[in-house]
Amino acid sequence: MKGYPSVTNIADAPFAFIGCSELQESIARQADDEKELAELIEEVPLDSIHFHTHSYFLRHGLIEGAYPNDFAQWVVTQVGDHVLGERLAILDPFDYPNLEHLREEIISIIDDHLSRSPIIPRVVFGQPFHFKRSRILEVPIGLEARTLQEFRDMVADIDVSTIYYHMFEAHFRLRREENDFSAWIRSSLGLLKLADRIRLINPYQGSLERLRSKLITACDEFLAGDSAKV
Repeated sequence: MKGYPSVTNIADAPFAFIGCSELQESIARQADDEKELAELIEEVPLDSIHFHTHSYFLRHGLIEGAYPNDFAQWVVTQVGDHVLGERLAILDPFDYPNLEHLREEIISIIDDHLSRSPIIPRVVFGQPFHFKRSRILEVPIGLEARTLQEFRDMVADIDVSTIYYHMFEAHFRLRREENDFSAWIRSSLGLLKLADRIRLINPYQGSLERLRSKLITACDEFLAGDSAKV
């Protein structure tokens, strides 16, 4: 019966896994110092902000970086400003209701940092920051799950781009904190506690491979009947 934790639940509607690919485009704007970076962040289209923050994880799905967005990565590796890099690195895009608010926070952090610095840190031997944007293209992969066990086994094997699509892009499509995985487990399997657990997984804490591991662990503990952990 739906609403009760049972591994025998069979979904009326299967979960259809969808992968994705990223079509990148340069927007011919570049910054040579941190002041220019802030000014251009204010001007570029919002899909460029999305590219340099959210879809960073799609391009680095197998690597856990200390600076998980392009802005933080650039000021550390090309400008050599570790202080600003650390401040930008702790940004969690899920904390902001939309990309405009995220843009404003990034600018505020850079402006505050520059107000405390006697100079404007700039590239000396490194590369300028090149602004880009992208479109995420859906790629159906022909896999469907009707039970939690099938879902778990498919999550273990799918490409990380599929995890990105259902965890990151879902935030924009659904316009709420739910992701595709937790929404299906809740509405189609009726496994409410597991759905809540997966909904609360923060995709910005670690790589996509780490995210895969958390999803599998949550499913395995539920399947094992460990009620204390679900």
